[in-house]
Amino acid sequence: MTTTMPTPAATEPNTAGKKGTVFRPPVPQDGPAVWRMVEDTPGLDSNSLYYYSLWFRDFADGSLVATVDDELVGFLTGYRRPEEPETYFVWQTAVNPRHGIPFLGVKLFQEAADQQVANGARYVEATVSAENKAIIMVLKQYAKKHSVPVETRVLFPSSLFADSEGHHDEVLYRIGPLTAS
Repeated sequence: MTTTMPTPAATEPNTAGKKGTVFRPPVPQDGPAVWRMVEDTPGLDSNSLYYYSLWFRDFADGSLVATVDDELVGFLTGYRRPEEPETYFVWQTAVNPRHGIPFLGVKLFQEAADQQVANGARYVEATVSAENKAIIMVLKQYAKKHSVPVETRVLFPSSLFADSEGHHDEVLYRIGPLTAS
């Protein structure tokens, strides 16, 4: 994993507006809350509780959590690709809809991607199921906001996941080249 230099935006909490929403880097102690959120979110690949705590220890610089009054209400995991350090890959994200914060998932994605672009990323990538129209829209809106193209291709075909019943093709969305504004 490539180490990136954190900017002040990546290390200081960022308030996101309504209801006192704060975006901040995750810490290992956020692992249990994130694990529960993943377990309660249909369609997300499940990982162990240990995985999230370890991820937040070692890869916090590419990830964010959203809190309201110190309660975790959303998260995003991502990292800079080791063989392509100018590429930021968004791996998993979820928000708790019961807080009723409009567009929280969109804001979380934009904040994480913008921080990485400010740190030198030129591309943002994510894999998405073709059926996940909401995430596809977020990715396309981000590209449109920055006036850059989105390239798509199947990164991993469903046949690669033959042991995982009903797994879809993992379609790669690649946004860029981006520049810091």
